[in-house]
This record gives sequence, structure tokens and C-alpha cells, in this order.
Amino acid sequence: MARRHAEVFLDVIEGKGFAQPNPRPMFPNPPGLLRLEPYSAGLRDRIWWGAASNATAEWAARMGMNLQSSTLKVDENGKPFHVQQAEQIRAYREAWKEAGHTREGRVSVSRSIFALVNDQDRMYFGRQGGQDQFGVIDQYRAVFGRSYADEPDRLIEQLRQDEAIAEADTLLLTVPNQLGVDYNAHLIESILTHVAPGLGWR
Repeated sequence: MARRHAEVFLDVIEGKGFAQPNPRPMFPNPPGLLRLEPYSAGLRDRIWWGAASNATAEWAARMGMNLQSSTLKVDENGKPFHVQQAEQIRAYREAWKEAGHTREGRVSVSRSIFALVNDQDRMYFGRQGGQDQFGVIDQYRAVFGRSYADEPDRLIEQLRQDEAIAEADTLLLTVPNQLGVDYNAHLIESILTHVAPGLGWR
């Protein structure tokens, strides 16, 4: 159902007329069916689709949508989460290429990453690092990616091994909003200051 509705949505935002005008309008209408207003010529290229499986990522590519891949996906082969997610991204890019789109599809991945730079960070997240978790959600076997929490130098080395981050265009950081704006600003600033330069992120 979501895919069917998405296809209708994508068709409508291209600017084609689809709605019958009011037979007694307050102001004159142009002839024919009405399009979505206000119209944005570039909106179609800015739509993202969150995919949990490789097949859904490939469908999103064929539809010309950018790909969002989060910290949870369908377990398709028992490999580590970041390896499966990298495979998903490569499947998306191959399907995009086969579809013949004229622009490049964008890909984002999400991660929980905490640079431990003070005692408060260590208190909150000193035990957060760990392993991927496998389980069953809605009758699907799924894999949930690990959190990264460590001293900046060690964090850089760990993140260098994450294949999906290397494959993606964009990294989205998940933050614990219940800890407040100021602390979350500190978490993000710590990544930007102590981690991103060591990985060549911009």
C-alpha cells in the first residue's frame, strides 16, 4: 500500500494536472485539470525513501528516490550490520544505474556515535559501545546496528571499518533528545571537532 501511494505521490509532484477544478470557482482557473500548488520544479529529486531490505532499496532506485538506510534492516545473510547495509547501498546504486536516471541518487545512513571527551560523556555512554543485535520484528529477522561510543582516537579507527559509512553520501547522527539541546549540541560538536577531521568528513 505504501508503495502504491508513493507512486501516486511522485506522479502528482511532477506538476501534472490531476484534480478537477471547482465548477464555480472564486477566481478563474486555467483550462484542464489542476496541478498541486505551490509547485516546486526540483521537489521530485529531493524525495527520500527509507528502506529496510535490499529489494526495497532497489525499488526506491527504480522510482528515482534517494535512499535512507537507518540503524535497523532486514537480516538477509547473517553478516555484520554495516556489511549488509553496504551491500544494500551497492544494490541500490546498481538498480539506479540500470534505471537510466540522469542524476546521481543520494544515500544516507544513520548511526549513534558518541565521542567520550569528558566525565559526563563517560557516565552516559561509557558502556554504550557493543555488538550488532539480531532479533525478530513483525515476523522478520532483523539486525540492529551497534552504537559507537569511545575515546575519539579509538572511535576514528572503529568508524574507518564501517563499510556502509564509506559507501554513503551522508551520515545522519542520532542523538538522545531527552538529554536536552545543550548536551546534544555538545555531542555533535565533539564529533565535528574530534572525530570528523580524522576521517576526512566534511
